[in-house]
Amino acid sequence: MSWDSYIDNLVAQSKDSSGTVHVDKAVLFGLDGGALWTSNSHANSLKITPTESANIARCFKSRDFSAFMSSGVMAEGMKYQFLREEDNKIVLAKKKGNGALTLQASKTAIVCAHCVEGGQQGNANKAAGVIAEYLESLGM
Repeated sequence: MSWDSYIDNLVAQSKDSSGTVHVDKAVLFGLDGGALWTSNSHANSLKITPTESANIARCFKSRDFSAFMSSGVMAEGMKYQFLREEDNKIVLAKKKGNGALTLQASKTAIVCAHCVEGGQQGNANKAAGVIAEYLESLGM
């Protein structure tokens, strides 16, 4: 099964009422170990490394976000400043000049959306939430 269509859906979910898209890249990966579900060949893929996804997955799986607090959230070789965690399943991070990340966990996956610099991270939060909640509704 290809999960790449979930990237398209997430990007579309980030549109505001004027049609502006606020998510330019996204990735889905497993909560258990961080294996990528989406491919890096997708035009809107957030190309995180296996080490980055494994580190993110480890924090979400353990519900211990102290590594993010002390060292930030790494994605595509860039360090994003940890902003906050909500309900042990949502993490928000920002890199000045490079946008922001919204990460939301379902039962088995982590949905990661990248909001463009100057975009509305709230729209990215909503879009990631739609996908994560849909996966939860499937028992995933």
